[in-house]
Amino acid sequence: MSKKPKDGNGTILDATSKKIIEQLQEDGRRPYSTIGRAVGLSEAAVRQRVQRLVESGVVQIVAVTDPLQVGFARQAMIGIQADGDLESLADRLAALPEVDYVVITAGSFDLLVELVCEDDEHLLDVINASIRAMPGVHRTEAFVYLKLRKQLYNWGTR
Repeated sequence: MSKKPKDGNGTILDATSKKIIEQLQEDGRRPYSTIGRAVGLSEAAVRQRVQRLVESGVVQIVAVTDPLQVGFARQAMIGIQADGDLESLADRLAALPEVDYVVITAGSFDLLVELVCEDDEHLLDVINASIRAMPGVHRTEAFVYLKLRKQLYNWGTR
């Protein structure tokens, strides 16, 4: 399947594992027998490789929803300038139910947080009552999504 590089900073995938991942990225419910035929392995071998990929954290098999289709009409990226322990603040932000993405960054903002909200009022409430009220938050800037043009989940296989 894969091996750890000498520096221990991740997993190197072999060509077969990448092909299996590509098959799952196209359809996460694709049967192992179908994947096996596509990559030249038995169903059991595919099952074992997928299990190892999941257990190692390389792959998650999840259902991805479209927020607009399930009642969340407003998405935004919030840039946050902060003081103090960024990892602790990132953990507190990640605990908010509206947050689906948190990164600690370098540059103009210390953190970037993606929010998924029902509407503009909900967005304002989360920014004002939840995010800005957190100790350590110095300044926020909201980047409201007007239209999503591209979102992929196929990294690492090409």
